[in-house]
Amino acid sequence: MAAFIVAIIGVALVFDFSNGFHDSANSIATIVGTRVLSPLAAVVWAASFNFAALFIVKTAVAKAIGSGMVEQSVVTPNLILAALLGAIAWNLITWYYGIPSSSSHALIGGYAGAAIAKAGISAILWGTKWKQTLWFIVISPIVGLVAGYLLMVLVYWAFRRSAPARVDRFFRPAQIASSALLSLSHGGNDAQKTMGIVVALLVSVHPVFANQPGILHHLYLTDANTIPLWVEVIAYTSISLGTLFGGWRIVHTMGSRITKLRPVGGFCAETGGAMAILLATRFGIPVSTTHTITGSIVGVGATHRLSAVRWGIAGRIVWAWILTIPAAGALSAVGYIVLRGLIGA
Repeated sequence: MAAFIVAIIGVALVFDFSNGFHDSANSIATIVGTRVLSPLAAVVWAASFNFAALFIVKTAVAKAIGSGMVEQSVVTPNLILAALLGAIAWNLITWYYGIPSSSSHALIGGYAGAAIAKAGISAILWGTKWKQTLWFIVISPIVGLVAGYLLMVLVYWAFRRSAPARVDRFFRPAQIASSALLSLSHGGNDAQKTMGIVVALLVSVHPVFANQPGILHHLYLTDANTIPLWVEVIAYTSISLGTLFGGWRIVHTMGSRITKLRPVGGFCAETGGAMAILLATRFGIPVSTTHTITGSIVGVGATHRLSAVRWGIAGRIVWAWILTIPAAGALSAVGYIVLRGLIGA
């Protein structure tokens, strides 16, 4: 049993890695698209600040995922494994087609789908955290869009008498700072989702490991309100490594295909997106960093003219957002049914 739990934690880290790999574009697409940093320098920069969130950001999102989404009494190792496999599968599908869908919502959808397959719709806790998560599918890109738009308007006004070359010289180093802030917010919100899943797993095996000696004593928790330091460290390490390897297909989509960006636009998009994500993280809301930064990029592009935004690409992305939770849920439900047939409940 202990080996099985360790293996599932390993799968959770694979998901976390795929989250960083898939969502690396959130942190680096704008800074690569504006040519402020090379792709290699950008991923090293982003990965460093992904990990730095360990020392700065609280664990409210992890606690929300661990105890606020699914009835804890129905959670089993098989359910967690099915949720992770469904989320990983959806991440790979959308990565292959270069679609910046939400890894966060893939995991949440997978968790819900596996729970429903096991115990029906009553397994879902339709409380505050689910309402916040579903509302923020709509709210987060709007907040990002408004923040990006307003910042861009403010910058235009402040630098209205400056030559474009001077503006670019000022915002090239400024964008390095804004990219760091966005990477920090990305790691701080997204790594916590994996922490929450691992914590839910450790709580579910409490009856098995409660009286075990030695290292096995660390493979259970009595409740989901405690996030062990070792869980935080492995989650932040995995997402940082995923970011380091990067997702170049999605970088191309977000860095150049939605709208063309200059350093000033990249700065406003990153800063607006980061502010929105950090605010959600402060209140324990598992927001999608992909949704938020995409909305912010669209807001920046719209300050030029509406035609500067390639709405066909943006529309394709929105459809991916709508489909992510049910698609990942369906994949995880099938995965749970298969695992139940092979291993049992």
